Amino acid sequence: MSNTAKWVLGIIGGFLALGAIFVFLLIITFTSGRDYDESKSTSGEKVAVIELREPILSSEETVRQFKKYRENKSVKAVVFRVESPGGGVAASQEIYEEVKKTRDSGKPVVVSMGSVAASGGYYVSCGASRIVANPGTLTGSIGVIFQFLHVEDLLGKIGVDAATYKTGRFKDSGSPFRKPTEADRKFFDQLLDDVYDQFVDVVAGERKLERRNVLRYADGRVFTGRQALEWGFVDTLGTYEDAIAIAGELGGIEGKPRVVQERERTSFWDVLLEGTAPDLAGLRDRLFNQPIIQYRFTAPY
Repeated sequence: MSNTAKWVLGIIGGFLALGAIFVFLLIITFTSGRDYDESKSTSGEKVAVIELREPILSSEETVRQFKKYRENKSVKAVVFRVESPGGGVAASQEIYEEVKKTRDSGKPVVVSMGSVAASGGYYVSCGASRIVANPGTLTGSIGVIFQFLHVEDLLGKIGVDAATYKTGRFKDSGSPFRKPTEADRKFFDQLLDDVYDQFVDVVAGERKLERRNVLRYADGRVFTGRQALEWGFVDTLGTYEDAIAIAGELGGIEGKPRVVQERERTSFWDVLLEGTAPDLAGLRDRLFNQPIIQYRFTAPY
């Protein structure tokens, strides 16, 4: 066989190998996803678990799971595990409405609070049939926060100027390229007051508390699960396992409940980018995907 033929066969072999690797990666990528862990089964009586273990930037995934379990007749109750400092106002409100809708459909929802279920994390919990907190859970933080940077002075020091053309004096309110005016401050005060009132109204209505009593603690402070129980913001103290048992009882399940939950399968890309992708995604969210007005507990660390 001539050298030319060997080169041609080698090149063809290389392309075939690359093609096989490409197909393999495509198969792994598109078959990765959620493992439904018997949740599609309609046999038996189950307690479904939905987890919220991150800042609330979007409601889509949590709402999807609530809707799915609400329509599954074999799921008799839902445990909503909340481990979140809160997040966007609208996303928190959408999850709360879905929790409430599930409860009102006749399917009990029991919230199990983790180490932190504050601000928006508490807001979404309010729609549940029962709220279970650990004694040391940090919850509450009933309030609204709105933050933005001012870079006008910094840009001036490096010789960069920004020009803004607008219609309406409030169109660029919150712009990082100018400091807020007194009119801006009054505008934001009115905006935040309305969003804050919505939060207080939900807490007072769902927890059957006098509004004036809610306002005593609705100053942005966090409180422990034990304090929350004393002041009427949660129903009982207990662990995740206690929440499962309570959900089974409320759902009319005899004996130990059968628990189902969606689980994420590990993909090729998860392994390949382990330790890098989460950090990059977190940095992206912190810089670009944060809602402007938030029900969020800002931890001092």
